[in-house]
Amino acid sequence: MATTNVLSARNDVDHAAERKPAESEAARLLIAVRNLAPELAARAEEIEAGRRVPGDIVNTLRRIGIYRMLVPRSHGGLELSVPDVVPVLEALSAAESSVGWVAMIGVTSQIMGTRAPEATYDRVYADGPDAVVVGVGTPAGRAEQIEGGYRINGRWPFASGCQNAQWIVGHFMVCKDGEPVMSGDRPLSRFVMLPAERWTIDETWRASGLTGSGSHHVILKDVEVTEASTFDPLHGASCVPGPFESVVTPFIAIFHAAVAVGIASGAVADLAAIAGAGRRQLFAAADLRDSAVFQHRFGQIGAELRAARALLEVQAAKCWRRAVEGTLDGKADFAESLQCSAWIHATCSDIVSGCYTLGGSSVVLNESPLQRRLRDIHAARQHVFAQERFYASAGAHQLGFPPFDPFFGR
Repeated sequence: MATTNVLSARNDVDHAAERKPAESEAARLLIAVRNLAPELAARAEEIEAGRRVPGDIVNTLRRIGIYRMLVPRSHGGLELSVPDVVPVLEALSAAESSVGWVAMIGVTSQIMGTRAPEATYDRVYADGPDAVVVGVGTPAGRAEQIEGGYRINGRWPFASGCQNAQWIVGHFMVCKDGEPVMSGDRPLSRFVMLPAERWTIDETWRASGLTGSGSHHVILKDVEVTEASTFDPLHGASCVPGPFESVVTPFIAIFHAAVAVGIASGAVADLAAIAGAGRRQLFAAADLRDSAVFQHRFGQIGAELRAARALLEVQAAKCWRRAVEGTLDGKADFAESLQCSAWIHATCSDIVSGCYTLGGSSVVLNESPLQRRLRDIHAARQHVFAQERFYASAGAHQLGFPPFDPFFGR
């Protein structure tokens, strides 16, 4: 892999000229997703009933370039910026929540995978830049140290999109003679990325929200790997040059927030469609769209959505700029991105709940997209990257305390 030559070549190209093709690709992707949106929305019941995103939809996303957005050009990818990717994830999530969620997991894996060993990274993209990689950050596996590597056993929950993946990533705790190996004051953990055929999928995903995300358990049993095939995506070095040589955790929170904004945006559009169809609630004096009370609340919801989207865009642009400069921080910037994600998820939950309430009694039916949006946003809000407990790390830093890792506390 000639990444050094690629980096040198990029440094010789004028920045403005280099960005123009990427901007055109980002615009093309957004148009393609918006054109696909009606089909995704029409298949929402099918996706939910099947508890997974159908393979033909994933293949379409691969074809238009979703799974190569952040893959470097050295490996055939589009090498877009994070601010380019955010509106694409938002548009997919507005069309169908589970499709947006699964795409977001794939995009997140594109940046997490840069921490894999160079040889592994090359294998992932050996057959092209559109590999579907999914991963589980929960350290649900245990790996016994053996000569030259590890013997891994584990059962990992919430492996979204695993049935369509070519590669799956799992997080494991390192053990020696059955006891955890310590790294300073905490147990040592690593990640492993293996072809999907080496994993067993346990179809456990029966959930109230994001039902079509196929977030089943995945299992490894007595699988032996070399030390060189494991990595640390949270603190390890990147195997490719560029902005992702910096920490990547702040971007993961941003990607989750993009899905939340998309779900809320879809709910607002659903409510507008209900009002536009001439709906009048029981005993009401006017149609919804002509009601001053409805107009007031709908305008308020619109302002909340614009605020959530604006914060998302500002945070994505700020973190990307700092990554390009090489100054993105895994403590202060990560805490701020988690703060951003927590607020956006809470605000978007309120937006979707408000739309559901304004929609009237008909939205309780399963055929209504608003009841599905309500379940989906609350499922998304349960994720660790949406938790309001992380306000504390951002608040402490704003009060002048030294920044600390929001996950590990140091």
